[in-house]
Amino acid sequence: MAENPLESTDSRRGFINWMMGRSAVTWLVGTSFGSFVAAVLYPVSRYLIPPETAESATAAVTLPFTPDELPAGSARIFKFGSRPGIVVRTPTGELEAFAAACTHLGCIVQYRKDINHIWCACHNGHFDLTGRNIEGPPPEPLERYVVNVRGEDIVVSREA
Repeated sequence: MAENPLESTDSRRGFINWMMGRSAVTWLVGTSFGSFVAAVLYPVSRYLIPPETAESATAAVTLPFTPDELPAGSARIFKFGSRPGIVVRTPTGELEAFAAACTHLGCIVQYRKDINHIWCACHNGHFDLTGRNIEGPPPEPLERYVVNVRGEDIVVSREA
């Protein structure tokens, strides 16, 4: 007759071995550990290796505001396909447009009227009003867009 696992000194282990057998316990512990490792490594790998994003196929956009709504020395963020853009009306009245993602780590830039620069708040990167990086860690200038005013519409397109 089989020994009663509840009367042994090692009752929990004896009960588990008696119920499932040694190979079942090993399988259960192994798969639990494997599941834990996968649950930790998957998000870490997705963070370290971000998914590839397709390049925006948008060649031109008409902005949802008129030139009169953008006074001198101001800027507005707009959507250029799947990416943000920034249009700046310089203090002299010209319109300039750029990709609004900083070339350092992709943070959204903003126009600062007080210093007359495009500025990235993430790491204090500065760009002049031609998009050229002039201070801070950004390694490259901002991508510059072509701005055309057609009546009451502002049309922004990629440089050819």
